[in-house]
Amino acid sequence: MRFIHTADWHLGRQFHHVSLIDDQAHVLQQLTNLVTSLAVDAVIVAGDIYDRPVPPASAITLLDDTLHHWCQTLGVPVIMISGNHDSAGRLGFGARQMQASGLHILSDLSATTTPVSITAGDQTVDFYGIPYSDPREVSEFAGETLTDHDAAHTWQVNQIKAVRHAKRPSVLISHCFVAGGEPSDSERLLSVGGADSVGSAVLQDFAYVALGHLHAPQTRGSETIRYAGSLLKYSFSEVNQPKGVTLVDIQPGGHVTTERHPLQPRREVRILEGLFNELLEAGRVDPSADDYVLVRLTDTGAILNAMAQLREVYPNILHLEKPGIMTVGNREAPARDALKRGEASMFRDFYRSMTGDDMTEAQVAVLEDTLHDINKTD
Repeated sequence: MRFIHTADWHLGRQFHHVSLIDDQAHVLQQLTNLVTSLAVDAVIVAGDIYDRPVPPASAITLLDDTLHHWCQTLGVPVIMISGNHDSAGRLGFGARQMQASGLHILSDLSATTTPVSITAGDQTVDFYGIPYSDPREVSEFAGETLTDHDAAHTWQVNQIKAVRHAKRPSVLISHCFVAGGEPSDSERLLSVGGADSVGSAVLQDFAYVALGHLHAPQTRGSETIRYAGSLLKYSFSEVNQPKGVTLVDIQPGGHVTTERHPLQPRREVRILEGLFNELLEAGRVDPSADDYVLVRLTDTGAILNAMAQLREVYPNILHLEKPGIMTVGNREAPARDALKRGEASMFRDFYRSMTGDDMTEAQVAVLEDTLHDINKTD
């Protein structure tokens, strides 16, 4: 049995208010090419298909076109679960009717213990999906109190273990935060207060565990408990993360091998740091100047219209930081007693904190005249 494990598509995502739909279509076309060239028996998508519960029409169209090509044109079955960004009810609409076409959408807790069985040659593998649900939802379904994500997830996994076929390999698909995983800035917290992680010990005796939620590709507990990672870099914290999909082979004897296949983005995500003039000159000859970039200026002085000037050479600059200005001189906030000394004193403190120098006598005179004009009454 050979299948592709992918996750965290986040179709419809915006990156600093820039739509990524064309970028997502670009990498999904590469994924389609892999589905064909690798001759896979199935594709697994481990949640967060969309970026929000009510996705834009462009995201729905892209998903519909992609799944139609895989299931109908290529005849490759697809199994997907809902993630915490998805609306399980909306994603699962028509799921029972779509099964006949090879599209299996697992978004209902009641279907957790019902496998999708796929046969390739003489081998049949059972795929079980745990759609993302919070502990309250699982508790209501189970009829017992499950206080946190770990208890809820463990209960669901044990339900699957109680009914699975003893002589067939079983694959678990889950959207969760396995303890010890490496998170990114672009992942939405599963709960407030940090009680959102689940243990890996209960996952050990599946042939393979296809995980979604964390955007960095990684393993947890063993080589066969794996996050595929997201399709694209969805925050600047992911700048060094390789993006791609995982090819999984389950041999008739049960041996499992995995292989990473990279996806090349339409535009890279980069962080550029340095002096304004140097970055401006570098941008004029940068062959990848249209990448999505965050610029960190190390200049200690103010620069007029820095963003506009940088955008002339880096048209897709998305964010500008000025840590150089913030590290000059003494940056401590004015003490509370300084606030009592009046506006002029506060402004002199602010000037000193931003430049590292005291105002000159001429500057103080201009400041006092300006404050006088502002405060005088007719």
